[in-house]
Amino acid sequence: MNFVAETARVLGDVRLAEGVSVWYGAVLRGDMAPISVGAKTNLQDLCVVHCDWGRDLAIGANVTIGHNAIVHCRRIGDACLIGMGSILLGGAEIGEGCLIGAGAVVREGAKIPPRSIVVGVPGKVIGETTDAQLADFVERAERYWEVAQRHLRGELMPPAV
Repeated sequence: MNFVAETARVLGDVRLAEGVSVWYGAVLRGDMAPISVGAKTNLQDLCVVHCDWGRDLAIGANVTIGHNAIVHCRRIGDACLIGMGSILLGGAEIGEGCLIGAGAVVREGAKIPPRSIVVGVPGKVIGETTDAQLADFVERAERYWEVAQRHLRGELMPPAV
């Protein structure tokens, strides 16, 4: 089961694994090449996922793609956090366990090594993610799936604390 918000658009050859959530206003366009999205990945409000003609895009499992991000790359590895408003340009490849900071721009064709922290315009690797950060990325994906299940049941208010 997946959650695709009523205002989201999933078009063309897009394959969603189990537990994917596509949030309000997000667009996934598989009209130029196939897009695959791994289990428990969440594509947050207003993000755009698209690819170059004939260049497929694979997004791993337990990935969070933040609000208003533009994903136009070739690959995002498992357990990554793609920050709000970031831009991943054509042909870029993001290794497993990476953190792409909010507003960062990953250049066309860039190869980002696993567990890198990337910030800035243009994006530069400034460090490596810790084991704790990696665990947080997976936990964050799980929490988004829990919220998605509430939306599927029509429970839109946050739980009582």
